[in-house]
Amino acid sequence: MSLWLEDIKAPIASEMAEFEQKFRASMHTRVLLLDKIMNYIVKRKGKQVRPMFVFLSAGTCGQINESTYRGASLIELLHTASLVHDDVVDDANYRRGFFSVNALWKNKIAVLVGDFLLSRGLLLSVDHKEYQLLGIVSNAVREMSEGELMQMEQARHLDITEEIYYDIIRQKTASLIASCCAVGAASVKADSATIEKMRQFGQHIGMAFQIKDDLFDYGDDEIGKPVGIDIKEKKMTLPLIHALAKATWLEKRKIIGIVKNESDKPKKVKEVIEFVKRSGGIEYAKNAMERYYNLAMMLFKDLPESVYKNSLGQLVQFTIDRKV
Repeated sequence: MSLWLEDIKAPIASEMAEFEQKFRASMHTRVLLLDKIMNYIVKRKGKQVRPMFVFLSAGTCGQINESTYRGASLIELLHTASLVHDDVVDDANYRRGFFSVNALWKNKIAVLVGDFLLSRGLLLSVDHKEYQLLGIVSNAVREMSEGELMQMEQARHLDITEEIYYDIIRQKTASLIASCCAVGAASVKADSATIEKMRQFGQHIGMAFQIKDDLFDYGDDEIGKPVGIDIKEKKMTLPLIHALAKATWLEKRKIIGIVKNESDKPKKVKEVIEFVKRSGGIEYAKNAMERYYNLAMMLFKDLPESVYKNSLGQLVQFTIDRKV
C-alpha cells in the first residue's frame, strides 16, 4: 500500500519534499520545550494524504506556486492543532500508535501547544495576505468543531437518524478533505465555480472515507482499527443506524441497551456486530459509500486531463480501498 502511495505522489514528489522542509521551518520556535514538542509532532506525521490532496488539486486546476505551499501548511497546522485538542478532550493517550502530546506533557501543555499551532496558521495566512485560503480552512475547523459537539450531544440519545449521522460526518470528517481540494484550487487562482466544484468533490470523498471507516468496526478486513471500537465508544455509525431502523421495537430496545450499558463486554459487542450483519447494515453502508464515490467521480471526469488528475484519481481510490 505504501508503494502505491509513492507512485501516486510521483508528479508532486519534489513539491512534497520542499513542503516538508517549509512545514518543519514553520513549526520552529525559540521556546525549548515547545520546540521539543514540535519536533515530536513532525516526526510522527502520517501518510500526508491531506497535503497531497492540496498539491494534486492545485496541479489539476493550474500551476503549483508559493500560495499552494502556504495552503498545505495552513491545513496541516490547523488540523494538527485540532488533533492535539481532540486528544485532550477524549483523554486519549495514543495517536497513530505513538503517545499523544497530552500523555507525555499533560493536558495544560497540550492545550497551549494546540493554541500555538492555531496561531502559527493564522499568522502564516495574515503575513502573506492569504485571506481566501484562511477563510476556507477556518470554515472547515468551525465545521469540525460543530460536528464533534453534535456527535457528543447525540451520543446521549443513541437513536439518531441517517440524516443526523450524515450531518455529523459531513462536518467532522468530510469538511477537511473538502477544504484541502478547495485550497488547492484557490491557491492557483481558479475561478469560484472551479473552487466550489473541487470543494464538493472533496466533500463526497470525505463522506465515502468516513463510511469506509465505519465498516472497519465490523471486521470485514483482517486489519484496520480494532473490531467493535465504535460500539465500545457508543458511536452510532451507518451500519448500526440502518440495522436499528429495520428492527422491531423489542430488538431495538435490546441493542440500544447493550450499546448504552454493556459495551465494555466483548461478548455483548459481538452480539451487536452479528445483529448488524444479519440486518444487512454492512451492504447498506457499502452501497452508501459507493454512492458518494460515484458523485465525486462525476465531478472528477470534467476536470482537464493531466498527470496530476491521474494521481488525484488514484489518491481517491487509495483512501477508499485502504485497509487501515
